[in-house]
Amino acid sequence: MKFKPWKLQKNFWKTIVLAALLVGSLDIIAALVNFYSKTGKDPQIVLKYIASAVVGKEAFSGGPAISLLGLALHFLVAFIWTLVFFWSYPKLRFLSSNRILTGILYGIFIWFVMSHAIVPMSKASVGAFKLKEAATAALILICAIGLPLSFIANKYYKGTKSS
Repeated sequence: MKFKPWKLQKNFWKTIVLAALLVGSLDIIAALVNFYSKTGKDPQIVLKYIASAVVGKEAFSGGPAISLLGLALHFLVAFIWTLVFFWSYPKLRFLSSNRILTGILYGIFIWFVMSHAIVPMSKASVGAFKLKEAATAALILICAIGLPLSFIANKYYKGTKSS
C-alpha cells in the first residue's frame, strides 16, 4: 500500500493519536519507575530533564509547570515517532515480515537517534556513555514503543488492504 496523506483512511489520525498516547504512556511510566527504582529520587526529575531540552538547566529548579512541559514534550516526541513509523511502514515492505524483529529494530533506532542526535542538539545535558544505562534505555524503547507500534501498524495496514 502506497502512503498517500491526502487519501488516508478516516481512522488514520485516530489510530496515530491513540497509538502515540499508548506508547508515550508506556515509555514515560517505564522511565519514571526505572529512575525511581535506581535512585529513590522524585521521578519529576525525569520530566524536568525532558523540559531542560528546551529550557536548559533552569528546568531543574522549576515547579509543576516545568514538569508538565516535560510531559507535553515527551508526548510530542512519542507522537512524532509514531507518525514516522506509520509513514514508513507501508513504504518499507520488510517491516511487516517480522513484527517482533521490526519492533526491536525500531526501538534501537529510536534510542540511537535520540541519544546520538536529538538530545545532544538540545539544551539537555549529556552525560558519559554507560553501557548498562544505554541498554536499559534501549530495552524500554523496544518494549514501550517499538513492539507496540509494530503490532498496531501491522493490524492497521492489514485492515486498510481489505477496505
